[in-house]
Amino acid sequence: MAKPRVDAADGQQAVHAVMEGSSERNDVATAVRYLLQLVTDCAPGHTVELRVPPFGAIQCVEGPEHTRGTPPNVVEMDPATWIAIATGQQTWSEAYDQGKISASGVRSDVSYLFPLAQW
Repeated sequence: MAKPRVDAADGQQAVHAVMEGSSERNDVATAVRYLLQLVTDCAPGHTVELRVPPFGAIQCVEGPEHTRGTPPNVVEMDPATWIAIATGQQTWSEAYDQGKISASGVRSDVSYLFPLAQW
């Protein structure tokens, strides 16, 4: 069963609210889920699992499909780091070098996907 999609207007509003300093749980959760949704739209697939606990996780990037157990290519980060990278407020390499991104697997460098849009 497919996850329900975040409405684009609601998602964009939440992203802007968080970028302007909101720490409301609903704003952060909606922003995270909307940005994850944008990744699945631009890089569909099942090769990399991208996790932003506690708000969401997706599979993305074309290539070998993973179906059971722990995926071989996993990227995980906290919500603030995710929003910063996805919106271009921070680069992937900066966050990775600061230890804010956990990435394992030969296909886990998805830095080429960011930023997702001009915010």
